[in-house]
Amino acid sequence: MDIRGIDHIEIYVDDTRQAAAYFGNAVGLRPRAQGGPENGLIGQRSLLLRHADIRLLLTSGLTADHPAAAYVRRHGDGIAVVALAVDDAAEAYAKLLARGAVGELPPTTITSADAEVVIAEVAGFADVRHRLVERRRGGGDFLPGLTELPPVGGAEDLLAEIDHLAVCVPPGQLAETVRGYREVFGFDEIFHEYVEVDGQAMNSTVVQSRSGRVTLVLLEPDTGRRAGQIDAFLAQHSGAGVQHLGLRTDDIIAAIGALRQRGVRFAGTPAAYYDDLETRVGKIDGSVEQLREFGVLVDRDHDGQLLQIFTESMHVRRTLFLELIERRGARTFGSGNIKALYEAKERELAVAASAGGPAATQEVTG
Repeated sequence: MDIRGIDHIEIYVDDTRQAAAYFGNAVGLRPRAQGGPENGLIGQRSLLLRHADIRLLLTSGLTADHPAAAYVRRHGDGIAVVALAVDDAAEAYAKLLARGAVGELPPTTITSADAEVVIAEVAGFADVRHRLVERRRGGGDFLPGLTELPPVGGAEDLLAEIDHLAVCVPPGQLAETVRGYREVFGFDEIFHEYVEVDGQAMNSTVVQSRSGRVTLVLLEPDTGRRAGQIDAFLAQHSGAGVQHLGLRTDDIIAAIGALRQRGVRFAGTPAAYYDDLETRVGKIDGSVEQLREFGVLVDRDHDGQLLQIFTESMHVRRTLFLELIERRGARTFGSGNIKALYEAKERELAVAASAGGPAATQEVTG
């Protein structure tokens, strides 16, 4: 079984048009196909958006008993399907079931005038499923029940591909989730860290497909410490789920500038974070002042540096959000950003207090 990458991500949303306004008009993905009851999609409406190698399928349930409607009632808008590109969907499905996966949809072949696709589905974690997608011929964006839309022009592709997904799981479930991806899906465990910040703590384990094209960052709170952002996500999302979707870019400054102009809001970074940046992460290829201006975080692993920034959540529950990431040699994830951010914020507050100024209230998250 060769998992070659992420074919697409399906997000269940309350309102497809409203979600498309954000992911399309603001983030910059372009409509490529759509479908509804008139196309045989019973009880739902879907819109496929694409930008470079990023495909997002937005689906709303039109009836109360539709799975998308039930998902949104419980979790709010969120990622419900992570579709995996495979060479042989039937073979992959059989192997996954033999290793203990729970089947959700047996292999099904769908054809159109110029495309043929085989899909199958298995359970992933919590309410998230994995769709196996085998594209036999043509139709790079073809999916069941969708009608292709005329090409839409736009600005250059500033985003390249889906880099990773960050998944929050309840306390005590991290080891079991990691074991499932290793033993059932054949992923490798490539990174692990225990992060402590101001009385909060969490375990983080990164698993990755053998191809290196599918990466999951699995996060679990330490209940022996003060509740933090992972606990908040689990409460607001009503259980495990995808906290953020990481999108890789080759030029993070240009991408931030373009998305800001379209109305995307990014999480703020304390100015003091940059005071000793090069001491922490080494020489920066570029201007530290520019990174400060755009609020970009910098970290490193054994292979190089990575630049990151997070959007504010676009959802009423403050759950799912996006990350932009530029990799300058780094292949995994650094461990310094959360701690460095917190310490920088403490210095900033101390300076404000000594000067008699108002204390800042911005929450620092990783």
